[in-house]
Amino acid sequence: MTEAHYAKRTSATKFTAFLFATALSLSLPFSVQASPNDGVTGLNDEQATFASRLFAFMSDMDDKYFGRAGEIDSDLVHESQDFDYDFARYEVRTARGSIVEKIGRMTGIIFEPTSEIQRETLFGRYYGINVHAKSPHVGLLHAAFLMQYYPDGTSALGGTLNIFPGAAPKEDLNAIKVALDAVFAKHGVDPSPHRKRVCEGTEMAINAKYRRRLACVGGSFFGPDMMSVTEENFLFMTEAYDSFIDAYMTVLERHNDNPYTDEDIATQDAMRLNKFEDEMFTDPYAASGITPYEVWSLAFTPPILKF
Repeated sequence: MTEAHYAKRTSATKFTAFLFATALSLSLPFSVQASPNDGVTGLNDEQATFASRLFAFMSDMDDKYFGRAGEIDSDLVHESQDFDYDFARYEVRTARGSIVEKIGRMTGIIFEPTSEIQRETLFGRYYGINVHAKSPHVGLLHAAFLMQYYPDGTSALGGTLNIFPGAAPKEDLNAIKVALDAVFAKHGVDPSPHRKRVCEGTEMAINAKYRRRLACVGGSFFGPDMMSVTEENFLFMTEAYDSFIDAYMTVLERHNDNPYTDEDIATQDAMRLNKFEDEMFTDPYAASGITPYEVWSLAFTPPILKF
């Protein structure tokens, strides 16, 4: 796909999203359409407003971070691919270059559960971004955001903000942590349980032997006690997501010309292999096949793997 074709497609997608968000913001009789298909049917006015805000947030994050990657790396080559299944739709966007080796985004829309760990949803979106830097001094970013409404009227808001450290200097990892801590403090949220979950891993891991090895600077907002969708929780999660990725991209930009050693590359290789092993054997969604391999591998797998 050429850049001209990509720009045309992106413009068309944004226009469609604008029309969809506009329709959501109107007082349509969502409540009388009760079939749960994870679209927008069945939503009341308040839920529809949050759905509209989520679409706007995802569009803003796409623009900001693919744009930021392009400012850092003028060699980026873009690709978009959609995957349609009876049970779900996934929209994947990637870009690859000589400095930002890969930035990948996946949007997941689940129509019906395929596993006992999933709930039937009235509406939901998963939005994830991974960034793989050429420099082994930067590490690997995985950031996920999830919002769901359920037929019984309850809701969930969550996500995870992770750094696979590789050969990243401690002062850079700490700078990312400080950026996220500022959001925790601003919104009066205790970081301890969220950081503990990142450091120790999820109890849902299929094979803990291959569990991802993360820097304890991010936070996990998944688990049995996920937040509900409220104004304050939505503001906190969107700001945390944005601030964390922004801090990571600042580190990436600072290291794009710094020299590194063969030992640094070996550390990066091990980190990337750990990421792949986690997806293949541990992650409850990727390893179990809930999210198909062709989807998560295109969006999130490192650009180079060495065995």
